[in-house]
Amino acid sequence: MGLGLAVPAADRVDLGAPFCTPWRNGGSPVLQEIDFLPAFLEALPEPVVLVGAGDRILAANKPARVLFPALRAGDLLALVLRAPDVLDSVARVRASNLAETVNWRERVPVERVFDIHVAPLALIGRPSMLVLSLRDLTEARNLERMRADFVANASHELRTPLASLLGFIETLQGPARDDARARERFLGIMGEQARRMSRLIDDLLSLSRIEQNLHLRPEGPADLVSALLHVADAMAPLAHENGVEFSIEAPAEAIVAGDRDELIRVIENLLENAIKYGAGAEGDLRPVTVRIAIEDSFARLTVRDHGPGIAAEHLPRLTERFYRVDPGQSRAKGGTGLGLAIVKHIVARHRGRLLIESRAGEGASFTVLIPVIGK
Repeated sequence: MGLGLAVPAADRVDLGAPFCTPWRNGGSPVLQEIDFLPAFLEALPEPVVLVGAGDRILAANKPARVLFPALRAGDLLALVLRAPDVLDSVARVRASNLAETVNWRERVPVERVFDIHVAPLALIGRPSMLVLSLRDLTEARNLERMRADFVANASHELRTPLASLLGFIETLQGPARDDARARERFLGIMGEQARRMSRLIDDLLSLSRIEQNLHLRPEGPADLVSALLHVADAMAPLAHENGVEFSIEAPAEAIVAGDRDELIRVIENLLENAIKYGAGAEGDLRPVTVRIAIEDSFARLTVRDHGPGIAAEHLPRLTERFYRVDPGQSRAKGGTGLGLAIVKHIVARHRGRLLIESRAGEGASFTVLIPVIGK
């Protein structure tokens, strides 16, 4: 449908730019010079392009000029927007005088997706024009893709141990009904698979709770050093069992604006990863260095292992849900693929930063920066 501006006959004016409009003020006319169309376009938050006769660009607002740096008034639309579907839509709207929406995908320099609404614009005393308004769907599409991937990954992670449990139950009810040795072995495996599902569900619930409170910054206070020593003591037997020895360097205290339980969860995940993937050979204790220092307005916690390291191409994706450098090894070690995603979200809630550095064969270093009290 066309967008028409209808005003009473006595107040009709030519909307050319610039122009003088009589505004009523207590019965007396007040003349105000207004450049109507450019000012109106600039007030719109989404990219908007005004097209005139011959498909030549008449005007565009700032978001459109940012999106199309080469856009110039007077240029043909086809020179700026090389999209046959959009140009065909412009031709149809011009012929039918009925608005329509068309999808446009920009692939360079980065892939982006837009809905372009093409509508006729009829102004009194002005030639017919078309308004192209663009709505960026990229973020919404990415979120939808992430949601679909998350559901698929979560389902896959749960399906594998569940299928294992069902298989063993059927075996115990059938061929192994009276086999005591098989029953003992199968029950052990079933318990392990059930614990794997329990860990996954616990991590999913934790991640959900953290995301729900992401906008609420913890006030604290919490002592990062005390939290580290608590976790290190609790994990010492597991570390020794896996050929890892903690080396801790920290001040007497490091008081941050944080939630102690969540910070303990961060330290647990980082130390557990160091134990799993920085383990030494049998009988050979490999050090995992843990340091806390106060730098400017942040407490800096660094966990460095001396394991095989991580190739550069994996680093940007380590905090994605269910992303694993080596899926088989991660599952064999009891990992859910959610540990670093939880760390990232907790750090974000604390208005901190997470830094990851690694090179293949040289170990990995994970650094968390948390604001200290009052900062």
